[in-house]
Amino acid sequence: MDFNVKKLASDAGVFFTRAVQFTEEKLGQAERTELDQHLENLLTRADGTKNWTEKILRQTEVLLQPNPSSRIEEFIYDKLDKKLPSRTTNAELLGQYMLDAAQEFGPETPYGSTLIIVGEYQKKLGGAERDFLQTSAVSFLTPLRNFLEGDWRTISKERKLLDNRRLDLDICKARMKKAKLAEAKAAAAPDFQETRPRNYVLSASASALLSEEVDKAEHELRVAQTEFDRQAEVTRLLLEGISSTHLNHQRCLQDFAEAQATYYAQCHHHMQELQRELHSCTSAPSAPHSSAFLSGPPSPGATVLSGQKVVGTLAVEQSQFPVTGTRKAKVLYDYDAHGVSELSLLADEIITVHTVPGMDPDWLIGERGNEKGKVPVTYLELLS
Repeated sequence: MDFNVKKLASDAGVFFTRAVQFTEEKLGQAERTELDQHLENLLTRADGTKNWTEKILRQTEVLLQPNPSSRIEEFIYDKLDKKLPSRTTNAELLGQYMLDAAQEFGPETPYGSTLIIVGEYQKKLGGAERDFLQTSAVSFLTPLRNFLEGDWRTISKERKLLDNRRLDLDICKARMKKAKLAEAKAAAAPDFQETRPRNYVLSASASALLSEEVDKAEHELRVAQTEFDRQAEVTRLLLEGISSTHLNHQRCLQDFAEAQATYYAQCHHHMQELQRELHSCTSAPSAPHSSAFLSGPPSPGATVLSGQKVVGTLAVEQSQFPVTGTRKAKVLYDYDAHGVSELSLLADEIITVHTVPGMDPDWLIGERGNEKGKVPVTYLELLS
């Protein structure tokens, strides 16, 4: 292997000189060339862009993939430039478990058929999630990574080179200052030629040597200043490109928000369809004068009203029940009172009911002759 000792020694000397200059600047023992305010502002904005891009990238990765092990796996595959195997989402896995359970319990049973319906929609939700993750990775995460691993590395390299050029410039300024100071002392030495011993008088050759040192220092300073100005311009142009980076990231944010909106809209659509299917499969058949569940009396959480059954909490407007006044109601099932405030009921009997302001909408006040008490709405069919 070729080994240039002179170049190695020269590079080591330059590195040592820069280190000394940097240390003296930090200790306040040497002057430092300051960058212009515009360049300083660009550097500050670039640092902020880099720091916040890293934070947004990391937190977006956590949002899209909460599992740290999976994130590490994705990172390794990305660095190896290999395609990550398709991963089943949690919703898809849950849906598959439900479908498998339905096969064991019997797909024709009420529980098995419900498991099939819910399981299929869980798999649809999982598919929508996987599409969202893929879209977000391409349209949002990749541009952020490209900036940090591409543009920012270039900017960092040029900034480091600018710092080295500045140190070289300050070193040349210090040498120039020392050379001129030595020359000034040499110029003043002849004034003391008659009073000082002969060995203190600076010879003409020494004076010429100092003059050459000054000329050399001036030349090195001009070269260092030129290289510094050139590197400052290159760095400035790169830093001004941060504005384009902001515009690109702005478009990526819009794409990310659109992907989120699409994903949540799909989830909402799937859940609405799931609810409709569940309601339709649990709805009771219509009867000429009554409405009943497939088996047994309803619970107070389900409402039977005018030949219709509403599953869950009472889902009719309060205007259907008069705040004052009374209505007739037919009792659909036997009901045993659970307290002195309730009224026991017998199937097919006709009672009078009304409501009062602030009362639980799942209950009405029922009257039978001199008896009066609360009765559940789910056990009644309002007649008039």
